[in-house]
Amino acid sequence: MAEGTLTILAGTTKGAFLVSGGVKRHGWKVSGPFCDGWPINHVIGDPGTGTLYAGGGGDWNGAGVWRSEDGGASWELTRLTKGTLDDWAANDPETAKFLNWTPEPLPFEDDFSQIWSLGLAGNTVYAGTKPARFLASRDGGRTFEHLDALANHPSAESWNPGAAGLVLHTIVSDPAHPEKLWIGISAAGVFASEDGGRSWERRNRLSNAAACEGHAHPAAPRDGETGLCVHNMMRAPGDGDILYQQNHHGVWRSADGGRSWDDITEGLPSTFGFPIRVHPRDPQTVWTLPLNGDAQGRYPPDAAAAVWKSTDSGRTWQAKRKGLPQEACYFTVLRQAMAGDTRDPAGLYFGTNTGSIFASLDEGESWQEIARHLPTVLSVEVLERE
Repeated sequence: MAEGTLTILAGTTKGAFLVSGGVKRHGWKVSGPFCDGWPINHVIGDPGTGTLYAGGGGDWNGAGVWRSEDGGASWELTRLTKGTLDDWAANDPETAKFLNWTPEPLPFEDDFSQIWSLGLAGNTVYAGTKPARFLASRDGGRTFEHLDALANHPSAESWNPGAAGLVLHTIVSDPAHPEKLWIGISAAGVFASEDGGRSWERRNRLSNAAACEGHAHPAAPRDGETGLCVHNMMRAPGDGDILYQQNHHGVWRSADGGRSWDDITEGLPSTFGFPIRVHPRDPQTVWTLPLNGDAQGRYPPDAAAAVWKSTDSGRTWQAKRKGLPQEACYFTVLRQAMAGDTRDPAGLYFGTNTGSIFASLDEGESWQEIARHLPTVLSVEVLERE
């Protein structure tokens, strides 16, 4: 089968951007910003239809999901909650005129301030919010409903926010069984559903609790659980429900869909980082990008960037530095800002808070900068189409 086109989808603090590499993954071209310059936390694409979805917002705009059915040429917004602009405009006709604002009913009023994550499973578009709520759209992102089973979980009253708030930032599904879902909430941990979000089970149990005690950090594993400040999570290919997560205090692997977790941090230069990525065909190959620590500046250890790769399920790790800055490198790579394609060899991509996007076309062995001077990159995803 001939290779199709490939586009990097980037969410930033000043809108969504598309970085196109065509068929051959070179000659990269940046287009944007889209979505009226909204803060966009996550952009995803449907490889079947080519539809793009961008979720974001904030205190000023309120929360919403943008949709493009023509490759980014035009966008339509589904507003979900109100922001400060609505309050200002509602009380001042001149402000309303200036903002081209008209009153409209919003389905969730002021229940949440942002869309933090998006996911596709079968014909459903899912969205995670700040504070943590779980939404579903059955009509391609035009309308959303609140799936209240998560908010009503028995543990909900004990959830504590992370530094960015109580955010539902990761949505994972099983491509073969779209009713199987996993989500990550900072700082409530991992939850799983076997029925499309109608019920949820909390899954943070350590596989060997005794070996993981004694850490002083408040986000570290304790009381038989991994530590609830999960940063990012991904399911490995295949039928085994193998999951990997990077959390606030290490990298972890589950061989049973999150029912128990093994610490695979040994060999990495720090316990702190945000993104995790798994090979599209090999469940034993995984990449992460460690940072020096939450209280040390959140930049690469020794200010020298490296993506760390394991080909044996995290038993050993190797630093991959070729093409990455090795001096005075102080960028941060955030939780949703690392993605991959399904080519052979597989491509990897990550974005930085300094506005760069780096690409590897050889499974992380070497890197090149393919975009620079963007706003702070909040998310990176890949859209591949035949």
